Amino acid sequence: METPFLEESLAILTRTPATFDALLRDLPEAWTAATEGPGTWSPYDVIGHLIHGERTDWMPRLKIILEHGVDRPFEPFDREAQFSQSAGKSLNTLLDEFSALRRQCLQNLRALHLQPADLEKKGMHPALGPVTLRQLLATWTAHDLAHILQVSRVMAKRYKSEVGPWAEYQSVMR
Repeated sequence: METPFLEESLAILTRTPATFDALLRDLPEAWTAATEGPGTWSPYDVIGHLIHGERTDWMPRLKIILEHGVDRPFEPFDREAQFSQSAGKSLNTLLDEFSALRRQCLQNLRALHLQPADLEKKGMHPALGPVTLRQLLATWTAHDLAHILQVSRVMAKRYKSEVGPWAEYQSVMR
């Protein structure tokens, strides 16, 4: 049986791929390539970033915590790897890839049968220092929600000038 904390996290982590799929699949590129300006990410970029995280961040770091504790620091995470790794792929392909990777990661996570004591085990983040497995799982969950918010915000702001005076009533436009 999973811990209540893990169950709560899984409730979000399991839904993220379907959330992005429902929001982005088959949309015109004008929506999926939109950004908030130079140096910001489009919805397409965010999905590539999430794919990179599934491959190199969450589960690999979780396994390091369980197998090595603080004795083996995590590999630094390349927050912009998606720009080279996603090049030439369609957004629908990325959505499918993200869904498959997430499904596998969560299957592997459930197979660990984590106990409450496991959540307090520590690993070593290269910049932040000691972190717990609980903090890693909480960050994975919050990270998903933050990117759902980001994508929604970027898409809403695409119509900032079109909403005219109603922008005053929409906090996302500020």
